[in-house]
Order: sequence, then structure tokens, then C-alpha cells
Amino acid sequence: MTHKKIILSLAIIGSILISWAFQLDMGIFQGHGDIGEVNHKGSLEFNPIDSTYTISASGTNMWFNNDQLHYVWKKMSGDVALTADIELLGKGIDPHRKACLIIRQNLEPGSAYADVAVHGDGMTAIQYREEDGDITRELQSNIKSPKRVRIEKVGDYLYMSLGKADGELESSGGAIKVQFKAPFYIGLGVCSHNNDVVETAKFSKVVLEKLEAKPDSLKKLESTLEIIPIATWDRKVILQSDKRLDAPNWTPDGKDLIYNSMGLLYQIPIEGGDPKPIPTDFAKRINNDHGVSQDGKMLVISDQTETGKSLIYTLPIEGGVPKKITPKGPSYWHGWSPDGQTLAYCAERNGNYDIYTIPVTGGEETRLTTTEGLDDGPDFSPDGKYIYFNSARSGTMQIWRMKPNGSEQEQLTTDEYHDWFAHPSPDGKWLVYISFEPDIPANLHPSNKDVMLRLMNLETREIKTIVKLFGGQGTINVPSWSPDSSRLAFVSYRLK
Repeated sequence: MTHKKIILSLAIIGSILISWAFQLDMGIFQGHGDIGEVNHKGSLEFNPIDSTYTISASGTNMWFNNDQLHYVWKKMSGDVALTADIELLGKGIDPHRKACLIIRQNLEPGSAYADVAVHGDGMTAIQYREEDGDITRELQSNIKSPKRVRIEKVGDYLYMSLGKADGELESSGGAIKVQFKAPFYIGLGVCSHNNDVVETAKFSKVVLEKLEAKPDSLKKLESTLEIIPIATWDRKVILQSDKRLDAPNWTPDGKDLIYNSMGLLYQIPIEGGDPKPIPTDFAKRINNDHGVSQDGKMLVISDQTETGKSLIYTLPIEGGVPKKITPKGPSYWHGWSPDGQTLAYCAERNGNYDIYTIPVTGGEETRLTTTEGLDDGPDFSPDGKYIYFNSARSGTMQIWRMKPNGSEQEQLTTDEYHDWFAHPSPDGKWLVYISFEPDIPANLHPSNKDVMLRLMNLETREIKTIVKLFGGQGTINVPSWSPDSSRLAFVSYRLK
């Protein structure tokens, strides 16, 4: 080969290598750039040798209704998942600097989005904006500083999984709901949380995949015990489990939650940790209708162990031998009067479900509703003037209230949804309840459905949806307000 031919061949090879490098400078992604008004232009460095993405960015935040970040993206549709190891480089200036796996509807600063964000201080959350121009909210994990993270879009739900580098990913619990239209953007993002500063994160072992649908028969249930403040609607995971969890109550000191699982009661600190079983002697088939007395000394449960029908019992808060209160069944507890003297419950007698009360010490029960159809979920107002309940007497399940003697029955909700289990806040200002879609039969409150938790201002009667989730039976059957009326506890579910 002549000298000129060698030079020509090298030039051709060099040109091919340059072209190959140019095509791979974004790896599996299609584009990148700054979103929002950033003070310093962001950058992407893709290393084709180890397939890592190093992203630098400034930006004030990704929050409220306006984002600033550097974003590396690909357009996709359908069910997808993005997984990566994330390393925030350097000490960092702001503890809220964040590296994210992000799905966005568009590239505008106020776009609807959902991300899994790993912060400089280790806090990890799904953060999301449900609609363009809306404010941002989050669902915080109880796992800090994960090395490997994953975001999944399955239908309209977004899920987060976390784990150690090269370790097995585990569901962090909970899900948020955002309706993305196809096509949407999915990719990697960095925000410094200080627009005068540039921060850098490295993403490695990045996997972007389309998800195949799995038959329901192969799916397994996951449960997540969560807390939500009514001021911000920013949720926090307390406990994630492969077992079924149901119906949390707060203890009157505000330090713990009590829930039922697999027929037994458990107690867990609101900061999370290991649940502790509450001993209930013979009662091993406790359902999700249970609660705590106002003085914090007693528990009430609904249990099916003795006869196969749910009966109501009381026992000490620390556990013990249950005392039978209702000899007739089925009886399902739902409310405890503020003076501690009366229990309210739903019971089936002669083929009809109605609202009843009974002294907490036992005795004769009093029937409060007589209308044909299902009446359920009674709970006392904190001043003792009303009992709130749900009734299907209008054709749809709606929220009602009445005086404690059953008089002056008044309908409070009139929408197309089926509204269940209304619980007034301890300060008497709010009413929370769960709403099922119109296609669910009015007399049913099944599990594993798209539902909403809604909040009514009892003074103005204004109603707001505070959570959209996959749940239903077990989500919020019983009183679940914190003692100071600032937060709610509930359970969400997933079939995975």
C-alpha cells in the first residue's frame, strides 16, 4: 500500500470514528438542553466507553409551577421504565440539589411531569406536577441516599423503586397519578437548586425500556401506609409491605399509627420503623373497622373469630382479652362518641344494613336509620352534635349526617361519584372521605380500584381532591386524622 493510500485510509477511518462518536454523544437519548431561565448553561458529557452520562446544571428549583434544569431526553409513548445509578459529584452547595429520572409532557418550564429525585441530603421522592402550570407536589420515600433508582410509568400511575448499586431494586411504596399524552419525554435531569451555582451528577448503567403488560393473575399485592398533610398534600411513606395493610388510626398522642394486617393489629411510629403486634388474645380475624378511644386508653375492634360474623369488642390500648359489646352480627364499628360513652356502627339486621348505636359497656342497641338500602360508616362530629354516614338511598352512595338520635337526616354530597366513610377532623373544620368512580355499584366499596380522597370544608362546603390513588377497601375505612387535624393517614395499593 502506498503512503498516500495509507493516509487516505486513515482519514476515512478517522471520519467514520468522528461520525460514530457524534451519533453516540447522547447515547440512547435524542436531545438535551436547558429548561427554564438558568444563569449558567448546562452541559452533557456522554462517555461511549462506559455509557455514562455526566450532566452539569444550574437552576433555582424544580418546584411550584416553574422548573429550571438541564434535561437529556427521548420521546416515547406507552408504558416505560428508566433505571440508573446516580452519583451527585462533589460536596455541593445546597442540600436540595437534585439528580432525577424525569418524564415530562413537554419542554416548557411549567410542563406536567413526574420524576424520581435524589437530593444532596439523601432525601428521595417522586415529585410531580399533575397538569401544565399546576404546582408541584411530592411523595417522599422512607429510604435515603439510594444508589440505583427506577421510575415506571404504568398506565396513568408512576412508581419509584430504589436500591444499592448493583443491588436488587425494591419498591419504595406509593404511587402518583399523572395522565401523560403520547408522545411524552423521558430522560435524565439535574438542578443545582441555586441558580448561581453549577452542580454535576453522573448517571451510569442507564436502562430505558418499554414495559410489557402482565396478566392480573400473575400480579402480587403491595401496600403502602402513608401520611399526607392537608396544607401541602405532600405525601410520605411510613411503611411499604408485600402484605395487605388496612385502615390506619392515630394514637391520641400523635406518635403512632395503628393498622390491621392479616387479621391482626399492629402499631408503628409515624417516623416509620418496625411494626409491633398488639396482643388481642383469641381475636385473630380482625377486619378494617377498629379505632381508639378519645382518652387513649381503649381500643375497639370488629372481629369474626367467634361466630364467623363480625362482632364488636373493646380491649385495653396495650392489648388484652377483648370484651364483647354486640352479641348480634354482623356488626362493623365506625365511630366513638366524644364523651366515650357510645359506639356507632353499621349492622345487618333482617336483611337490611343500617346505622346503630350502643353503650360502650354493652346493652341494648338503638337503630338510627330505617331507609331501604345500605347505610354505613357512621362517625361522630367532635362536638357530638352529629353522626356522619354514607347512604345509597338517593341511588348513588353519598355523604349524609344526622343528630345522634337519628333525627334531621341531611344529605351533604350530590355528585356523580360514590362517596364513602366520611371522617370529621378533630377541630371540626374538615370532612375527609373516599370516592369511587360512577361505574362501581353504589352499594360496594371494593379493593384495587381508582379512587380519590376528598376534603370538604364544613363551613363553606367546598370540596377538593387531595389524593388520586389505587385503593378502596382498606384505604380509609376508619377515623384516620392526626390529633391536631393537620394530617391524614391512609393506605394505597399496587398490583405488581
